[in-house]
Parts: sequence; structure tokens; C-alpha cells
Amino acid sequence: MTNLLLYQRIAHQLAEDIRQGVYRPGERVPSVRKMSMQLNVSHATVLQAYANLEDQGMIRARPQSGFYVHHTPALTAPTPDIAQVERPTLVTRSSIINQVLSESRRDGLIPLGAAVPHVDYLPARALHQQLAKVTRFQSQRAFSYMFSPGYEPLRRQVAIRMRDAGVVVGPEEVVITHGCVDALQMSLRVLTKPGDLIAAESPSYYGLLQLADLLGLKVIEIPCDPDTGLSLEALQLAASQWPIKALVLTARLSNPLGGSIPDARQKQLLKLTANFDIQVVEDDIYGELLFDVGSVRALKSNDTEGRVIYCSSFSKTISPGVRIGWIIPGRYREEVQRLQTFSTHSACSVTQMAVSSYLENGGYDRHLRYIRHEYRKNISAVQLAVQRYFPEGTQMTRPTGGFILWVSLPARVNTKELHVQALERGISIAPGLIFSNTEQFNHCVRLNCGLPWSTEAERALKTLGELAGELCRQPN
Repeated sequence: MTNLLLYQRIAHQLAEDIRQGVYRPGERVPSVRKMSMQLNVSHATVLQAYANLEDQGMIRARPQSGFYVHHTPALTAPTPDIAQVERPTLVTRSSIINQVLSESRRDGLIPLGAAVPHVDYLPARALHQQLAKVTRFQSQRAFSYMFSPGYEPLRRQVAIRMRDAGVVVGPEEVVITHGCVDALQMSLRVLTKPGDLIAAESPSYYGLLQLADLLGLKVIEIPCDPDTGLSLEALQLAASQWPIKALVLTARLSNPLGGSIPDARQKQLLKLTANFDIQVVEDDIYGELLFDVGSVRALKSNDTEGRVIYCSSFSKTISPGVRIGWIIPGRYREEVQRLQTFSTHSACSVTQMAVSSYLENGGYDRHLRYIRHEYRKNISAVQLAVQRYFPEGTQMTRPTGGFILWVSLPARVNTKELHVQALERGISIAPGLIFSNTEQFNHCVRLNCGLPWSTEAERALKTLGELAGELCRQPN
């Protein structure tokens, strides 16, 4: 709380009052003038706080009347149970992951599986303008090679944005990459060798499992809480039994659970990894999509020993197609740049220059405010649809940002079979089996809420619920 801005602290306190029933749905909250007098702050500060609460979907403005607590139907479905620790193994799921992903890329499907934002939530017009400007006025550089560490003005813009995550770095410490996965693979290549053991979240981003398989690494999955992220107790237990070389995790809005590690637990995590000499790779690709901006900082912000390699990209906020990510490799910078120089040189020159220009001139923060607001509404709509249409006993997460929802169905529902049946009806989903090298999540599914809410989307979720219900009723 002490690190929050004044308007954020006001918003946080009023949000707590709403949650505790001080102000009930439909009731009017104090006027801007009254709140300003009570707290001895400016009207502008109160308006900023109320705008923040509007973005969270907690209050709504009524013309000529004031601000009122928003009516939202209660979510009664519980959050999913935490996973169990299993022994380290080589990844054996790559072929099934590739099969599922290939099946889900067919044209004409309602894309409820892939964590890809709809084009309506991308700044396509602004990006097109910047691309046109770059290719017209800087064509000589735009159509030439770009070498590691990447376009300096873009690295400067990234360094500026890192301040919002609590990370203070200079442009010289940033290396531009081909998206976040490229940053992750370079991190693991400089930290490990084939046969080494890495720790990952459970359930985990399937791309990390594929990457571990490609690099010949063993993986031990560490259970995660849907709210507070990685279990430190499970990590300590695993580290005391096996020689973990590196830990790969998402401290803010993990994929697929959506949990974030609170600041105090982040510090405990770094102390634990120091005790066992475990290097950390932080994937922060969803960090800028926290609904309550500034509520959780990047793990890297608490790194006092240079133990954390930070990776992220603009794939979830600007465009997955531009393939612009970055890595802050710390003491491994020379190794990363050497590795990049002899593999990809750097990311595409044109897109680096266009994204740099957009960040400097294109209203990126305004765009972020818009999509956070939209994703919050979409997640709420999908949650209520799941609660309404899915079988009794279904559990789901309560994301505080991003646009993905993890749903745990009754244990007898095999979501691989649900995936097959859904495809026959023109719907793609991401079945739980691709998020683990174990069998623990075969009854789970990840849903993409990065689509505009529509009658078609609701119909698709109703169909999924009906299919899940039929699978639930089938005899064992």
C-alpha cells in the first residue's frame, strides 16, 4: 500500500468498503466534493480514484446523479484446488501439445482456447500509421539488418516502461527479442545445459514445456495457488530434494491460473532461491494488464542480487504479430547478446522502429486503460456464463488482470474429449492436459476472454457447458 499513488490508495480503501458491505450494490458512494473534503485532497485526485474503480467495474457513473456501486451477480463457484508435487521428469507432452494447437488453428472456429487478444483490442490503426511513417521516412534503416541488442530508441522506451513495474534499468541493460518465448529460450540456454533440472509453475504455460523438451531439460512442477501464485513451501521441499538449476515463473498474472505473488512473498521467494542457489527467469508478459495498476510489482523489482532474468513482450498488449519482446539479462547480458548475434541478430527492424514510435507518440497508456476495462468486463461475463451453463461442481479462478480464465470441471470430465467434441461444433478450447507433464489437469480447461462479449460467445459457452454435462453423466 505504501508504494501506491494517492488516488490508488483512495480507490483501494473505497473498494474495501464496498467488499465489506459499507456501500451496497445500487447505493451511492460519497460525491466527489464530499470525498475531497473528507480526505483533504483535490477534486482531480478523487475523480482519478473513481475512474480507477470504474475500470475495475466496482462503481458506475450516472449522469447528473453521481457514482453508484455496480450491481454484479455473485460468483458462487469455488476456486480450483492446488496441485500436488510430483517427481522431476523429461517432458513427454510435446506431441500432444502440438496436435491440440494445430487442431485449434483451423479457420472459422470461435477461439476460446488460444490466449490471443481479438483484433478489436489491438491498436491496429495507430500501429499502421507508425509503420507507414517509418517505411516512408526512414526506409534505409527500416529495411536494413538490426543487430543485438536492438533499436536504441525502443530500448529506451522499454526502460521507461519498466519503471511502472518497479524496475529501474537503463536502455543499455535491455535486449530486444522476437517475442517473449525467444527471451525465455535464451535465458534457459545461458543458464542450463541438457539434462539439467528446472522448476516451473503447475499448471504451467505449455510453451515452456515445449521449450524444456527442445533443450533436453527435466522439469519439476511446483504447485500454485490461484490467488497468490507459486507455493514457496512446495518449492523449498523440492529444492531440498533435487538440484534445481533454474526456476521459471510468472509473478504477475500467471498463465493459466492468473495468480500474482504479493510483495512480501516475492521477497521470501528470492531469499529461498538464494539459499539454494537457484537462478530465476521471470516471464512478465501479462504484467501490464493488472486491473489495479501498481497493486503488484514485478519480481525483478525486489531482486538485489542480480538473480532474476526478466522477460516480457508486447504480444498481449500491442500485437502478437509484431513479435517484439525484450529481456533484461543482468550479468548474462554479454552471453545473451552473443547468442542472439549468431542466431537471429535481433527482431525485425521495421517493427522495432514502429513500436518505438508508437510508444513515444501513440497513446499506449490510454490504450492499456481501455483494454483493461474491456477485459475485466469480458472475464466477468464469461465467469457468469460458466457458472450458469457448466455442470455442478465446476470451479474457476478469479483473475485480477489479463484475459484468461482457468476452469476446473468435475473429475470425470476429460477435457481432451471435450476439446474434440467442441471442435466439431466450431469451438476451440485449451484442454488442461497441455499445461502439465502430469495427469493432474485432464479435467481442466483454459478459456480466452480476450474476445468481445457477444451472443455468439455466450452460445459457445452454453454449448461447452452442455457437452461437459453430457461427459459428466457418462458411465465410467
